Amino acid sequence: MTKDLPTPAAPLKIGTRGSPLALAQAHETRDRLASAFELPQEAFEIVVIKTTGDDAALIARDKPLKELGGKGLFTKEIEEQLLQGGIDIAVHSMKDMPVAQPEGLILDCYLPREDVRDAFISPGFERVKDLPEGAVVGTSSLRRRAQLLVARPDLQVVEFRGNVQTRLKKLNDGVASCSFLAMAGLRRLGMLDEVPATAIEPEDMLPAVAQGAIGIERRTDDTRMAEMLDAIHDGPTGERLAAERAFLARLDGSCETPIAGLAELDGGSLRLRGEILRPDGSERLEDAVTGAVEDGTEMGREMAVRLLERAGPGFFDWRA
Repeated sequence: MTKDLPTPAAPLKIGTRGSPLALAQAHETRDRLASAFELPQEAFEIVVIKTTGDDAALIARDKPLKELGGKGLFTKEIEEQLLQGGIDIAVHSMKDMPVAQPEGLILDCYLPREDVRDAFISPGFERVKDLPEGAVVGTSSLRRRAQLLVARPDLQVVEFRGNVQTRLKKLNDGVASCSFLAMAGLRRLGMLDEVPATAIEPEDMLPAVAQGAIGIERRTDDTRMAEMLDAIHDGPTGERLAAERAFLARLDGSCETPIAGLAELDGGSLRLRGEILRPDGSERLEDAVTGAVEDGTEMGREMAVRLLERAGPGFFDWRA
């Protein structure tokens, strides 16, 4: 495949959103490919693509993501460029990816997974339990909102979006007492030393499905990219995400449904934990299963079915 490798004259184009975290993930992808094939950085081009979701989020910072159109708003233009050949691959945060890809595209390459935990961010408090009664909490995640209200129904939760710097400014301005980010994002941005963050263990706040994982999307018929990406694909991350995303897919999970899931490996075994919550935090249903790694996808589907049977119709509906 040497003759097909990218060169400075014909660089491999990596598509991404333009946020600092998205760029950090694109750079990690570039660096891993460059190292795997002993290529200079000039053999790659980072292509920043503005999405409909980026514009909508800037215009309506205080509206929930579900009202803006959901996760697909942040991938549509990138995937269109990929299908049209404007870019060769697209780099995504997997926790933000829909469970199904457009016809002609495939996600089958994952980089080694980072820290899966959520981060509690507050200039004045170290943990959720330290918050005073009635404290205002800022988050745009329906999952985190519901999980918080299960544990602390006294809290007031307000919509809170933006990058790390925006959220920190809001906290310092007193808009809320705390917020939440993903530990993986803070690590990839090298910001753990400057952000007042406390990691929350999965036992206390089960993370979003695929949190901490980077996925690389390509055209289904692009055999050159399939071979190149295979060199940097992390098998254990792929095995974990197969179970988690099967769980999410069977639940028909979206930005409008509070769902959490985490798969962990122990030798040839896989342990999958999952939970679904009423959006108002009035009820949480949990399940866990352990089995062979190769059965992870089926385990995810079966666990979702069990939870749906327990939940009954209307579980994800907002209560008045």
